[in-house]
Amino acid sequence: MNVKITRNAAKVIKKELDKEENKGHALKVFITHAHGDHAHYGLDLTKPTDKDNVVSTDKEIDVIIDPNEPLLEGIKIDYLYFPEEGFVITNPSKGNHGDH
Repeated sequence: MNVKITRNAAKVIKKELDKEENKGHALKVFITHAHGDHAHYGLDLTKPTDKDNVVSTDKEIDVIIDPNEPLLEGIKIDYLYFPEEGFVITNPSKGNHGDH
């Protein structure tokens, strides 16, 4: 499975993962709800288990995703500062380029 993390998002995620209380954790991406070919995503920091599918990224951040969920394949995690600060997760490979 493929996960893309932008430079802005990687900076924020690494800052959280470097905190003492998050040592040994990985980023988990999940679907909060889906309709048709469109999904809304959520993020969490959690310790991976033996049963988790962990994907390594080019930003040296491990991401836990469900391999049985096709809408997670090809997601892009970004962090925007404008118009509102926060994470934006899209899936350009599935035609999802942003919230509606």
